[in-house]
Formats: sequence, C-alpha cells, structure tokens
Amino acid sequence: MGRALAATTLVTPLGPGPLRGPGAAEVLELRPGAVAWDASGTITYVGPPEGLPAEDPEWFEGCTISPGFVDCHTHLPFVGWRADEFEARLAGTTYRDQAGGGGIRRSARLLAEASDEEVLAFSRPLLAEMLAHGTTALELKTGYGGSVQGELRQARLARRLAAEAPQACRVTLLAAHAVPEGMTREDWVRAACEELIPAAAAEGLADAVDVYVEDIAFSIADLEAVAAAAASAGLPLRCHADQLGPSGAAEAAAALGARSADHLNHVSEAGIAALGAGTTAAVLLPTSTMLLRATPPPVDALLAAGAVAALATDCNPGTSAVASMPEAIAVGCALYGLTPNEALLAATANAARVLDLDRTHGRLAPGAEADLLVLEGDGFRHVPYRPGHDPVVRTIVGGEVVWGR
Repeated sequence: MGRALAATTLVTPLGPGPLRGPGAAEVLELRPGAVAWDASGTITYVGPPEGLPAEDPEWFEGCTISPGFVDCHTHLPFVGWRADEFEARLAGTTYRDQAGGGGIRRSARLLAEASDEEVLAFSRPLLAEMLAHGTTALELKTGYGGSVQGELRQARLARRLAAEAPQACRVTLLAAHAVPEGMTREDWVRAACEELIPAAAAEGLADAVDVYVEDIAFSIADLEAVAAAAASAGLPLRCHADQLGPSGAAEAAAALGARSADHLNHVSEAGIAALGAGTTAAVLLPTSTMLLRATPPPVDALLAAGAVAALATDCNPGTSAVASMPEAIAVGCALYGLTPNEALLAATANAARVLDLDRTHGRLAPGAEADLLVLEGDGFRHVPYRPGHDPVVRTIVGGEVVWGR
C-alpha cells in the first residue's frame, strides 16, 4: 500500500541530468506540496496536494519536503579520532607538519590495530548520525589500509557496512592516499595499479578509484597511471585535487574524464575552465576548509564557468570530523557564498551524479526512489540559516521511515 506526505513547502532540483550555470539555482518549489509513493518505495506523484491520488497524506504544517541528502565524499569506515591534531593546528602546526607520524598514516595504524568488529562498531554510530541528519545515500572510501591487503580489507569492511546501512552506499577505492611506511611512492603506485585495483575489481569491492594529488602525496603522472589501471578494470576515476596548493590536478582530472575533482581550494584558472567545459563534477568540502582554516576555493568562478558543483562532508578523523550534511550546507553557504538553492542542488542531484545514483536519487520525481526528508521551516533556506541545528523531522529511505522525531 502506498503512502503520501504533504507540507507547507516542497522543494526539489529540476531534472534530468546535472544542473550547472545559471540554472543551478533553479528548483521546483510548491506551496503547499505533496509526494506519494507505492509499496515498492518508488515515487508516483509530486505536485500540489489536491492532485494526489487516493492516499490521504500525512500533513506537516510549517515544514518542507526535500530529497534526501547525498554525501558523495566521506572516508568511512575508519576507527579512532585525531582531536589532538586539530588542537595542534590551532596552535600553529600545519597539516603538512603532521603528515609524518600523524595524519593518514596514523589512521592507517589505528585501522591495522583494530579488529573488523571494532572498526564496524566505531563506524555504525556515524552512519546512524548521518541518517538522523538526513543523509539517505553516501560514499564509503578506503585509503587507510596501508598495504594492498589492508586496502582490500577496508574495502570489504565498507561493503559489510553498506550491506547493513539503510542508505544507498557506493564504495571508492582510494588507491593512492598516502605512501605506506617502508615503500617508495613509485613502488606503491606500481602495486596499486598492478595488484590492488585488479584485485578489488575482481572481487567487486569498488565502484570507483580515487587518487590524492598533492605535493605531500601523489603526482599528476601517478594520477594518469592509476586512471589507466582503473579504466582497464572498468572503474571510474575520482581525484582529490588542489587542496593544499595548486597542482594542476583539476584540469588533469577533467582531461581524464574523472567523475569528480574534490576540494579545489587552490584550483587554477585552467582548472576552472576545464571543469566548466567538461563533465567532471567539482566536489566542494566546506567543513574541511573551515576546520583546516584553509583558503576557500573560488566557488563563484567555478559556478560562473558552468561547473557541476556538488557538496559533501569529507567526514574523516583528521580534517573534517563532521557527519552532518546540514552542517556542511550551512558552512557552504556562509563560507563559500552558495545560495540555499545552489546548496540544495549540490547536496542532492549533483552529488548523486558523482556516485552514479542520479537516475534514482537526489530528486523528487515519479520513478525515483522515495528517499526524502521532512525539514523544519517553511523553505530550504532554514537549513543554512541555523548552523548547528539539526532540521530533520523525518528521514525516509525507500518509502520507509528510518528516523523521526
């Protein structure tokens, strides 16, 4: 039997396809609005309440119905926090300074020392927190494995976590995140290309492959090598690009047809033009920028160039211990100057595009999954207006209420 909801406002990105340029701020807004779905959890109606089929809607006065949030960049599963590193950065230590004994390698050691059940027990509450804050689909990522077998183990744990989670999950193999202790960069890239990526693909452990391009991590040549290995394995490419300094990674990722270039704090004019002209999404990670006290990316220029902008939390233990998409949206509006409608699009339809979920997620439309939220406030502008406040009244995944208050 189907169900229906109605509220003072309903907002959803238009579609189909990614939205970019001036149209990126255009959303369908109905006052009042309603949505209905069938017993299979597929949306059958979006429109004014008076146009509903026979279902008697549940009304939410003074609230807004929106698509569920899609968090397209997280580093789950992991185990252990690194709050002392944040405190050290507040005292003047840079992220580069922490890259020796701390940072990614520290999380790799913590993961190696923990049992599978300890990793899952640490990660499950974070997934639950995401659900309570409206995340109905997300990325899980490796990168803390520290070896070929360690990366495969983390990918298997990600698949186990995905199987348990109410949310739709995609797993990204962050094949080049940090050089494992005792190896050279060249040896690790060779192992990632010749052993790790083929093994992960053969076992069905990954939906994409990622590379961290930075002067303390991997090079454009490494990105190209990993891209070739990923293509041979039939896996799309993603790229951590231009976070700590300009590297040319954004334009390289676009030239390689990557699904996304993420961070972009120091993206070049050439990178902006490449993202504007191509299909590679610009994934914005504002809470990471805030907590690193970093230079914000040139978001206005990216949008003006026509880039497909997505928004995510970068949830990780080192630089963005944030699991809340409403928080990322609020910081994205305040720090990056996104309008509420631009942030809505970036956190739903365009983020779903990054995870290859845009045919079923990120929009309220007949035929899509009934993944939707009831939010406090008359209009989506209330989400960024109240940072630190969880606006979610109800989270619905596949037509089922999975969280509510």
